[in-house]
Amino acid sequence: MNTPPSQPSPPGADWVDGSSVRIGALVPLTRPGWAESGRHLLAGLELAVRDVNEAGGVGGKPLELVVRDTAADPQKATAAVDELAGLGVTALVGEYHSVVARAAAGRADELGVPFLCSSAVLDSLTEQPTEWVARLAPEQSRGWRIYADFLLGAGNSRIAVAAQPSVYWASGIRILREHLAPRGGTVIELDMSALTPNAVCDALVGHGATALLLLVGHPDPAVPIVRSVRSDPRLAEILIGAPAGQPELTEWVNLLGGDGAAIPFLRYLPERLSPLGARVETALRERLAQAPSFVGFEGYDTIAVLAQVLRSHGPDRARIAGSWPHVEAEGTRGRIQFSRTPGISVWQWTGAPIQVVDRDPADPERFRIVHTG
Repeated sequence: MNTPPSQPSPPGADWVDGSSVRIGALVPLTRPGWAESGRHLLAGLELAVRDVNEAGGVGGKPLELVVRDTAADPQKATAAVDELAGLGVTALVGEYHSVVARAAAGRADELGVPFLCSSAVLDSLTEQPTEWVARLAPEQSRGWRIYADFLLGAGNSRIAVAAQPSVYWASGIRILREHLAPRGGTVIELDMSALTPNAVCDALVGHGATALLLLVGHPDPAVPIVRSVRSDPRLAEILIGAPAGQPELTEWVNLLGGDGAAIPFLRYLPERLSPLGARVETALRERLAQAPSFVGFEGYDTIAVLAQVLRSHGPDRARIAGSWPHVEAEGTRGRIQFSRTPGISVWQWTGAPIQVVDRDPADPERFRIVHTG
């Protein structure tokens, strides 16, 4: 592990030669990645870069994004980190998928390239504590405990999870079990490598489950599972949940219509946006031609934080990594600062807002807040 200086250099550090400050951006833009989330993430990154450059850039130089599509593939992400590091980027930003971000973060740590992760939540983003990586999204253990509290508050104690093999899904199941068991809750794991959507329905009835969580990919097998459960009269009262956020995608409601409503998921937005957040929401809506997801705000905040770091500490990679504990920047969702959190291997923003929301059955285009953390 590369170790940067414990204290950042003072403002006024020399800027490298070149016409721009290059930032490497890791974004899932093609299948099997959740490409819609990647598109929103990139829109937020690009909008913030535009705003920074229109305000004069940093150190008298414009920011330039060098974008690479990870396609939810850890190997592609690792190769992209190698390429971008070789191109001399000042820092890395982005990524949505936790397993992909984990691969990118590990490689960034090995190479000594600062990485500000926008959206991935996996607690163990690196194998060992690192000074090179900071994260804006709340850690999975915090968000999924809040989701578990929502389930209990809604009267659900027998929770089935339809899960595919993944470090991320396995981590989620562990968090749910550890949080629910002392509170009288039970987690029943359904292996989606062995079950069809119709077999899931039979298993839910057999186990007496009151809730089903979709810890699976989108659109398959998530959409077929929802269709099967919604059409089974034996399961008319069961709660379907998707903590990872599949129902936020426009494609979700396009494929499922009303069947995709009332499926709660985690979203990282405050109840009210700040004036900056409101302005960014309007600009993102224009850029995307649709309402922005929380991922767009994460992208914007990533560049807002990095630009503040660059203005204060210059473009040197080690100085950037050494600056994480000293960051204080205004984001779209609150004041952003990083700290060390027990059990988390990277610098963490602990103030990210967390909501549990769903789509309104009366109007699936509208979201309802059903719980806050």
